[in-house]
Amino acid sequence: MPDYAIDIRNVGKRYAAHVAVRDLSLQVPRGSVYGLLGPNGAGKTTTIRMILNIIVPDTGTISLFGQPHLTSGATDRIGYLPEERGLYKKMQVRRVLRFLAELKGVPGKVAEQRIEEWLERFQLKTPEKDWGLAKIDELSRGMQQKVQFIGTLLHDPDLVILDEPFSGLDPINAQALKDTIVELKARGKTVIFSTHLMDNAERLCDAVCIIAHGDKVLDGMVSDVKASAGTRTVALDVGGEHRASIAAILADRALVGRVDDQNRFYEIELAAGADPQQLLRRVYETGAPIHRFELMQPSLHQIFLEKVGATGVEEGMSGQG
Repeated sequence: MPDYAIDIRNVGKRYAAHVAVRDLSLQVPRGSVYGLLGPNGAGKTTTIRMILNIIVPDTGTISLFGQPHLTSGATDRIGYLPEERGLYKKMQVRRVLRFLAELKGVPGKVAEQRIEEWLERFQLKTPEKDWGLAKIDELSRGMQQKVQFIGTLLHDPDLVILDEPFSGLDPINAQALKDTIVELKARGKTVIFSTHLMDNAERLCDAVCIIAHGDKVLDGMVSDVKASAGTRTVALDVGGEHRASIAAILADRALVGRVDDQNRFYEIELAAGADPQQLLRRVYETGAPIHRFELMQPSLHQIFLEKVGATGVEEGMSGQG
């Protein structure tokens, strides 16, 4: 039998005339990092709330660690970081963390030790400054997010669910979060996070599920998802001053299906039946210097755009997931 941390079968959720999630099935293997991807309003947060038993699905079943998620104590093995950050702003950081640990049944001395370790790890306690003594509303947004992330992990959960965890983080704090996710996996924990940032998902996830308008578009191992999309993508760099000379080539829909301008280079999806050598030859004939011409697997971002479509992304950029 496969060993799943989460097993969702044919789950649906409707609000009046609005279908938030439609007939969703997915399985998250234990000890993996799993990405739940999609634009805002796609159904990601609704799915997470059903996993947590915050809301009840209209149809289908959800199992956690091989047991129905309604089983007593099942959700105690989960650490959850919601998209809507919420901490008691007038409380001291350590008091907030002790309170969160107490809610999960962590003994006082154990909680104190873990709090100190996490504060030091996330540089909220340094020789120069101990932010654990500050009130929540004295912290920057990024610091508040780190405090809430610490609160998510204090009871050492087996399953960690992070809803848009990278939102509002600067590169240093985002790296600290990525390092922690990798460490959690190394310890045998399962991490599932929702995001609309494809680059983070591509770097971190073992497997992904893309949801749009409440429907599953695709899921599977990242390597398999990218391999199934083929290698009809070319990275092309001719230098900024020569871009105009290849504009007509990029507009030729018999040769080029889609162009994603990455600023320093073009990510080009070839048209069906087009030969990459033909593209190379035509660019060479313009006289433009070719700094890079690489046949590559498409990025998750490009696969996402192909499967969901730019229109679907734009429609989903507001509202709740």
